[in-house]
Amino acid sequence: MFMKKFMPLLIISLLFSCQNKAQVNNNHNALINAKPIEVPLINGQAKAYFASGCFWCVEAIFESVNGVNEVINGYSGGHTNNPTYEASNTGRTGHAEAVEVIYNPKIVSFSTLVDIYFGSQNPLQVNGQGPDKGSQYRSIIFYQNEEQKQIIESKKAALSKKLNAEVAAEIYPFQKFWKAEDYHQNYEKLHPENRYVQGVSIPRLNRFKGKFPELLKN
Repeated sequence: MFMKKFMPLLIISLLFSCQNKAQVNNNHNALINAKPIEVPLINGQAKAYFASGCFWCVEAIFESVNGVNEVINGYSGGHTNNPTYEASNTGRTGHAEAVEVIYNPKIVSFSTLVDIYFGSQNPLQVNGQGPDKGSQYRSIIFYQNEEQKQIIESKKAALSKKLNAEVAAEIYPFQKFWKAEDYHQNYEKLHPENRYVQGVSIPRLNRFKGKFPELLKN
């Protein structure tokens, strides 16, 4: 009697779940198969886009690099428009916390930025970095043209071979970067007393500095 009563609800639930999974797969396929959008240089400055866990941490890392002018926190890699922090944190928008790195390519190359990206995270952690877990914290590296794609794929393959394990970072064609709310910008600098910053962001930044001292600003 119990099974007869609830079987229709179970079937509806399973069908809804399958539809959601199919939609997620369709969105993902559309993203990774899209034609990349190349961002033009402005006053000699180029832009690159990375996702690697909490954007507070990633922002602080790239801003410490010589040749990087500015880093902006935001969201990328998703399938909805105008994502917010609250919406992206549900994992339903498909976005990851990402950064826009504005840099001088005459001082620091895209190839070096990719080395910094892989060298400043746990490359084997899936859907997260450190204590931050979920698809919104997954690692994604975005390319704007075929040359950048080849650089990324080559370095990812070499790192996978070195570690004898699959590197978790996804590779997406760049489509759109949505700037995050103002209170997320320059967060590590403005809130050094924050417990998360002290316990996660600053230690991660210091590990990076110890690993790449030759790339740091004076």
